[in-house]
Amino acid sequence: MDVSIIIVNYNTKQLLKDCLNSIYEHTENISFEVIVSDNGSKDGSIEMLKAEFPQVILIENNANLGFGKANNKGLAIAKGKYIFYLNSDTILLNNAVKLFFDYFEENGKKENIGALGCNLLDKQGNINASYASYASYPNFNEKIIDLIHANYGLWKHILFKLIHKKINNTGKKKTYYEKKIGEVGFIIGADLFIENNEFAKFDEKYFLYLEETDLEWHLHKKTGKKCYLIEGPKIIHLEGESSKDSRMLPYYDLTSFSGQCKCISRVYYCKKNYSKFKSLIIKVLTLLLWLNPLIIKYTYKSIFKLLKA
Repeated sequence: MDVSIIIVNYNTKQLLKDCLNSIYEHTENISFEVIVSDNGSKDGSIEMLKAEFPQVILIENNANLGFGKANNKGLAIAKGKYIFYLNSDTILLNNAVKLFFDYFEENGKKENIGALGCNLLDKQGNINASYASYASYPNFNEKIIDLIHANYGLWKHILFKLIHKKINNTGKKKTYYEKKIGEVGFIIGADLFIENNEFAKFDEKYFLYLEETDLEWHLHKKTGKKCYLIEGPKIIHLEGESSKDSRMLPYYDLTSFSGQCKCISRVYYCKKNYSKFKSLIIKVLTLLLWLNPLIIKYTYKSIFKLLKA
């Protein structure tokens, strides 16, 4: 088996269907299997898979295990020489799997490749978020500055609200991404093509966010292998079209579960890769942010998870 494509699904029935259709439409001249690790979907995803894609290897987890752990379930049974971690909200536009496979086979050793990805596209065909540089790995000093700005912005908002004055908040703005070919710091987890070995396993303590960053960082640290974006594969990533860029809320929307998971993952990442002391500083500043009267009605259920991180 050349490639095992592993997809985690959680209530994304139509997205998953479109993703699978694109895989089977475009993937040829290569042996592959598709493994879907379902995290307890209630939207008919399981029934759709069994009826329309009987060739898919289905893992029914019966609960939301998180992104990393669900991927590891697929990895445990994968037969492919390579693993292709693919988000359910992606659409393959060409024979991307074969292009990744051929590039790794031809250039893996001489370029010391650890993982491959491509320049993802949005629905309009524009370059989407696909990678980050080594300098963009979760940086302690940067996170401290972001959290101070966030706390200052929210508590200032409370103060001004009390004295009936207005404050100008930073709004949403479109982020534009540049095309990149060659070595990058890490590839986002929407399309991660990697060898099937011990370095393909995620740290299951990450529930959501930064698990692929951590995986690729340790792959690079322990083996010296590098991450590359290559020309050729064309993949649309539907859910990454825009991002919020706000000094008040640097971790995306803290009113959402996913935004809170991002905060918790950053605390754990700092604890694992920097020090417990630095992690504690990040945790305290994050907790102060979460306890803000504007935010706590959304974050109170996740505070214990933050404290445990």
